[in-house]
Amino acid sequence: MNTLPRAVPCLALALWVACSPATARDLDQDEALELRQQGIILPLEQLLDAALGRYPGARLLEAELEEKHGRYEYEVELLTPAGVVREIKYDARTGVLIKDEEDD
Repeated sequence: MNTLPRAVPCLALALWVACSPATARDLDQDEALELRQQGIILPLEQLLDAALGRYPGARLLEAELEEKHGRYEYEVELLTPAGVVREIKYDARTGVLIKDEEDD
């Protein structure tokens, strides 16, 4: 029995997935400012305060705004006083916590 005809569509699908553009993109400061001025996203400062409030004494390492799966997300990386790097994500529109985990 020849299985090649069934394998071709599977291979095509695998190649399409592998070659698809990434679903997340970083927004630059001009895009972020425009979204903020339009009231589409919350101010970064508001969510930074929330993130730092989760880990008193932590230091900010990085903050960025991403568009991922049609949603705007703030990603914040903190260094806790214990020396642990935390990755915290918030929905930039609502401020809802999406993720808080130790970063590898």
